[in-house]
Amino acid sequence: MPTFAAMEYTLKKSLGQHFLKDENICSKIVDALQIEQYNRLLEVGPGGGALTKYLLQIPDIHFKAVELDTEKVNYLEQTFPAIQNKIIHENFLEIDAPFAEPFIVIGNFPYNISSQILFKILDWKEQVPVVIGMFQKEVAQRVAARPHSKAYGILSVLVQAYYEPEYLFDVSPGCFNPPPKVISGVIKLRKKNTGLHVRSERDFFVLVKTAFNQRRKMLRNAVKNLFEEAALQNEMFTKRAEQLSLEDFAALTHIMK
Repeated sequence: MPTFAAMEYTLKKSLGQHFLKDENICSKIVDALQIEQYNRLLEVGPGGGALTKYLLQIPDIHFKAVELDTEKVNYLEQTFPAIQNKIIHENFLEIDAPFAEPFIVIGNFPYNISSQILFKILDWKEQVPVVIGMFQKEVAQRVAARPHSKAYGILSVLVQAYYEPEYLFDVSPGCFNPPPKVISGVIKLRKKNTGLHVRSERDFFVLVKTAFNQRRKMLRNAVKNLFEEAALQNEMFTKRAEQLSLEDFAALTHIMK
């Protein structure tokens, strides 16, 4: 297997490519995966194969990887023969679920679309019990944030409505080629056994997004178009969005217009 320095491909900033090169970090991510029970696995953005080479060695696993960059697809197929016929050469944001059965999602997610990747996974939430991903630390912290914190927002509420987040560890810029200008963070999401009681998923999404789009405002002013005037007299509407729990948002969906 060629060393990282011998890899023959180019790094594309337009695709947010920062390839992991630290074997210790790769091992820690795979260790976080190994404690899960699964037999289907999807890697998002394998890039130069730092994680892929470990994932392909897992016994009795149905493995697929999604990679948009043709150059990386060619490199992976030449470097890791076992990956033949297992690469989905498409944009992750545009594909259908790659398995009919439940599967785990793992990856060093491209930072420029990491939030969109999470929203895509939410579309598949009934099939995806666990997600292990590397993000820009700021994004990872937003996913795991709790109410009453500045990091708590749309991403926090929508992800935590269905998954329990666990912040695993930081990853320094020097672990990548090229080094990003930010610290990264690895998080694990585990699907909750019970969901929130909402009037509808659409109402919940609309309410959360509307509330946080004007997060500095009192909730009554931020979401007034979604409720009748009488409903807005509820004391909960005197708070700001970041002060509401998941359950608060869920309860409010039942009194929306």
